[in-house]
Amino acid sequence: MKALVYNGPCDVQVKDMPDAKIEKPTDVLVRITTTNICGSDLHMYEGRTSMETGRILGHENMGEVIEVGKAVDRVKVGDIVCLPFNIGCGFCENCERGLSGYCLTANPGTAGAAYGFAGMGPYSGGQAELLRVPYGDYNCLVLPDDAKEKENDYVMLSDIFPTGYHATELAGVKAGESVVIYGAGPVGLMAAMSAFIKGASQVFVVDTHKDRLALAEKMGAIAIDDTEGAGVQKVLDLTDGKGADRGCECVGYQCCDKHGKEVPNLTMNNLVQTVKATGGIGVVGVFLPQDPGAHDELAKEGKLAFDFGNFWFKGQKIGTGQANVKHYNRQLAKLIHAGKAKPSQIISHELTLDEAPTGYQNFDKRVDGWTKVVLKPGK
Repeated sequence: MKALVYNGPCDVQVKDMPDAKIEKPTDVLVRITTTNICGSDLHMYEGRTSMETGRILGHENMGEVIEVGKAVDRVKVGDIVCLPFNIGCGFCENCERGLSGYCLTANPGTAGAAYGFAGMGPYSGGQAELLRVPYGDYNCLVLPDDAKEKENDYVMLSDIFPTGYHATELAGVKAGESVVIYGAGPVGLMAAMSAFIKGASQVFVVDTHKDRLALAEKMGAIAIDDTEGAGVQKVLDLTDGKGADRGCECVGYQCCDKHGKEVPNLTMNNLVQTVKATGGIGVVGVFLPQDPGAHDELAKEGKLAFDFGNFWFKGQKIGTGQANVKHYNRQLAKLIHAGKAKPSQIISHELTLDEAPTGYQNFDKRVDGWTKVVLKPGK
């Protein structure tokens, strides 16, 4: 099968690899029809993780079931399925509690497993023609009869739509409230869409990329251009100096200041300033326990100079961590099916698998207009 392989920093290549296959009776084999490039893939692409060379990337995956293991009961050959990026077993303590992102079985010794991701188990990614899905009955979301018609919408259920929604859940967003979102990348835009689904009265999206801010405006959000570093004051001015009711961090540890310099604590501390006293903050941007590629010693240890004094003094609350996709994806799929949510609106480029290296290069450089890339193996 063809697959996108990580050779090293900023070097990915489509190669012929051994076909994915059923390895255990609980496995499902999927022919991938759509797979996305995620902002989290860029951490590995840039060499900022412990990703091993020779591995297949890709954790935002969707396709058609072509084979099932002998122990698979629910999922059938021919089903169109979307696959949560986190791999869960379905029966451990965390999976039973709906915390599939922190499965204790799929990656022994670590709470959490994922496809094609550094430190998240040995599983191959889905930027390929075929993908083995462990614990298939649990991990496959079987999609309704409009799955092919709305494929570019449903594939977003693999990660960014549930992750954006998770940000609003962690922040505690309620109808009528105002929300400030740092990051107008794919996850930030999905957080904005989710906030509106929940009935937010105002949504502010803060970023420095004008093409991405334009997408936020199309969703009805108030775009805050932080190019000159005045974003905090702009949010305060628009909220009578109080700050928004809730805030979402959708950038992560590689956030940059107005000079393009990495400042890992910037968005976190800006949220403390721009969320009101007693407000809630949800953090879904990736932060790592170690970051050897960081420019300062604290960040290399995965630590932040966090403005805890103001955070404590304002009585704010914070929730963090990756989305437990299965906790949300079935309900969010119903919104897509009913025409109440259209996450595909952020897609800028649809490429073949062979064009994936070009997609990575442009998406990584934040080339104007490259907001979300989907790959179509087999085309």
